[in-house]
Amino acid sequence: MRSIGEMARDSGLGVSALRFYDRAGVLVPAWVDPVSGYRWYASEQLDEARLLARLRRAGMPLADIRLVLAGWSSADTDLVRGLLQAHLRRLELGLADARSEFSTLRALLDHRENPMTAAPRTDTVRLSVSAPDLASALDSVRFATGGDPELPMLGGVLFDVEGESLHLVATDRYRLAVARTSTAGHGGPRVQVIVPVPLADAMRALLSGDESVALAVDGDRVTLEAGDRQTAGQCLAYDFPDYRRLVQLPSGRRAHVDVPAFREALESGPVRASGVREQDGASHELSVLRVTDDGTVTVCEDGDDGPDNVAVNRGFLLDALAAGDRNRLILEFGAPTAPLAVRRPDDETAFSLLMPVRMDD
Repeated sequence: MRSIGEMARDSGLGVSALRFYDRAGVLVPAWVDPVSGYRWYASEQLDEARLLARLRRAGMPLADIRLVLAGWSSADTDLVRGLLQAHLRRLELGLADARSEFSTLRALLDHRENPMTAAPRTDTVRLSVSAPDLASALDSVRFATGGDPELPMLGGVLFDVEGESLHLVATDRYRLAVARTSTAGHGGPRVQVIVPVPLADAMRALLSGDESVALAVDGDRVTLEAGDRQTAGQCLAYDFPDYRRLVQLPSGRRAHVDVPAFREALESGPVRASGVREQDGASHELSVLRVTDDGTVTVCEDGDDGPDNVAVNRGFLLDALAAGDRNRLILEFGAPTAPLAVRRPDDETAFSLLMPVRMDD
């Protein structure tokens, strides 16, 4: 007999997925402990589980998967071949439709960009900002910058100047961080530039004092002056996603956490048996969180599959806690499929969002 953890490891199906397929009657364990409810599988069920994992990766509907497994166990090869062929036709038709839609979208993008006639950036902005405030804002968002060469517009920090406010924003698709600081000397229309990561890091290195520093944007060039020291460079020649739309989330359940204790609970707490995911070619561990009725955030044990549990990339959450730079932070939970927000209790303008991970992926 194989435990559910062993079956998950050897089949490629997560523990939560195995539980789901048990409840759906698709892959029922050979024996369930009547006391603990723990599931055990017969050794011959491993082949079925591996077949199920392949069908899942191919995107086959659950109703068809059920029939394929039934036909497989009864050696009804005609039924299995027919179902596989029907699903392949659906995929081919879907791919043809997707290619048509993507072709249309590329044409629309080409029309919008029209790089042959695009005018060079002529924005000019000169303002002053507190060095400690700018340093804090950079520290709050730097961890969320992207590194995907296919998405170069995410490889920097957005400096969004509007009126007397400066928003700094970074995202790598899986997480997004926003910080705000006040400025003086501009007060004009909105101007946005993407400061590449090396230049943003060079700026942060200058922000060691308590004085105000001068920030200037002149076309595609940005300059930071701190006393007699200066760093400057070219902005990224891309448009940043409209982050204001990305942060329009319905309010959720808020829980105050003691950051040192919560960090220790994350670092020493359980990782899902199925809790390793690939993101941009790297493996990441998952932690599953739940807010109890008294407002306490707990790190769930493997096997705890409450409907309101939220799974997140453990390393990303630890980074967000560090960037929050407070001994107490607020975690805001929406639906299990909504981003997890990490907020400062004393500054609502500095926060980060972490995309949840489906536990049955």
